[in-house]
Amino acid sequence: MRYSQYFLPTLKETPGDAEVVSHQLMSRAGMIRKVAAGIYDYLPLGLRVIRKAENIVREEMNKAGAIEILMPAVCPADLWEQSGRWQQYGKELLRLKDRKETEFCIGPTHEEVVTEIVRGTVNSYRQLPVNLYQIQTKFRDEVRPRFGLMRGREFIMKDAYSFDATDEGANLSYEKMRKAYCRIFERCGLKYRMVEADSGAIGGSFSHEFMVLADTGEDVVISCESCEYSANIEKAVVIDKGEMSQAPMNEVERVVTKGAHSVADVSVMLELKPSQIVKTMLVIVDDEPVAVLIRGDHELNVAKVKNLLGASVVELATPEQIAKATGGPVGFSGPIGLKITLYADNAVKYMRNMGVGGNEKDIHLEGVNLERDFQVKQFADLRDAADGDTCPHCGGRYSNTRGIEVGHIFKLGTKYSESMKATFLDADGVAKEIIMGCYGIGIGRTAAAAIEQNHDENGIIWPMPLAPFQVIVTMLNPKDEEVLAAGEKLYQDLLSEGIEVLLDDRDERPGSKFKDADLLGIPLRINVGARGLKEQSFELQERRAGERVMLPIEGAAQKVAEQVRTALAAE
Repeated sequence: MRYSQYFLPTLKETPGDAEVVSHQLMSRAGMIRKVAAGIYDYLPLGLRVIRKAENIVREEMNKAGAIEILMPAVCPADLWEQSGRWQQYGKELLRLKDRKETEFCIGPTHEEVVTEIVRGTVNSYRQLPVNLYQIQTKFRDEVRPRFGLMRGREFIMKDAYSFDATDEGANLSYEKMRKAYCRIFERCGLKYRMVEADSGAIGGSFSHEFMVLADTGEDVVISCESCEYSANIEKAVVIDKGEMSQAPMNEVERVVTKGAHSVADVSVMLELKPSQIVKTMLVIVDDEPVAVLIRGDHELNVAKVKNLLGASVVELATPEQIAKATGGPVGFSGPIGLKITLYADNAVKYMRNMGVGGNEKDIHLEGVNLERDFQVKQFADLRDAADGDTCPHCGGRYSNTRGIEVGHIFKLGTKYSESMKATFLDADGVAKEIIMGCYGIGIGRTAAAAIEQNHDENGIIWPMPLAPFQVIVTMLNPKDEEVLAAGEKLYQDLLSEGIEVLLDDRDERPGSKFKDADLLGIPLRINVGARGLKEQSFELQERRAGERVMLPIEGAAQKVAEQVRTALAAE
């Protein structure tokens, strides 16, 4: 491809709404353009990367025995009503009506549609197992789309669905997908970690996320320093190992804490450590308010609350809901006198003489104690894990890293087959529900995560398997006939070797071309200039290491092709 004839609209300035590195660089490198909030055009360079990722995913899915299909993006409400998710999914589900007033949604995921396919086709255990997958555009109406392709509303996803007759078969299907995902991210040249995860709105008995490790990642990965245990922040277990305080109980005292809304402010006014304060968090559980007590130096984990209570939806209460339930404003909620059910994190049950809100403006209480002053219905692990917490598997220490979720696999069980009546006859002629699994990879997210993990101050540094082009040939002065001829020959020779090459034949200053090459992140750059030609050589530079070597003109294309193939084989 010739740069002068390619559609590659790079930008010198970063768009004002681009917050993270991948969004900034994909915009500047002419890979994507914003159409609306969370919706993007994929321009030619960006589409090449997307197709690279898709092809790797497709190859590994096929090797693992999955079969490609394509389902509609627009899904009838009837199927979602059968599964129960039409009411449960929430505002992320983009609903619409056709001219006959029939309700539909733009599919954020396709469990219902694929279950309908299988229940209308499979009726015997002899037809199982089966694994169907697609690579298709999805839509989730995110409340605050941001970060470019990292959290868009419209996105490209690979979603696969397995159907098995037995739990053993379902576990085998899950393991095949787990191994396939590992191969996919290894082939993409990414550093990643598989972590235990919460199943969320998809449902199911257990799941794992695949996290690309990056300092700029929005997700927290909890890992044990002594064993292989890893989990995301929603799932990481905090063991109950506290010891009851032996301090004598004090009497409850009211303290004026004017303007003190935060734990830090209250800590100063009550002369207590944050670990001696209890936050009373009001949450709405399936439209009913409950209170969850969390130690002041800990953070509430909404996913754990949802799982404990078996709820469909759990959300933090609004200021209006807090005032109605407690009688006081935000920042002054406390457990004493509340007429709603109280739950508490395990750490709270070991506390004495805690500081809590007084359920009225500018008032807190100290000297508050469990049992004497208030009752808790149930204690459980309801907080985020943190650095230094104890691993439940080996007793080692947790450490936190950051990552970007690019894949998620679930063992669904019979959640959808039961509600949608997808059954088969076993060997004895007995009707049983099909056991399902589902497996998703964000294609655009994978590309964006690769940039978050591989960049410097000058631009992108693509891993060879995802690079839009493997080599860029930069003609330093294309008006020089010798440079033009040598560059053209090298370009054609590389194409003959099967190398994906971009020929920078523009009439631009060399410095400008170098900056563009660094921005685009193409792994290998070959500079063709008059000085090098006098010495019968080209200058070869690696984008990642920055190393420069002089490459003899004779056999140059073959040597570069060998380097590309070696890099691809190493991933």
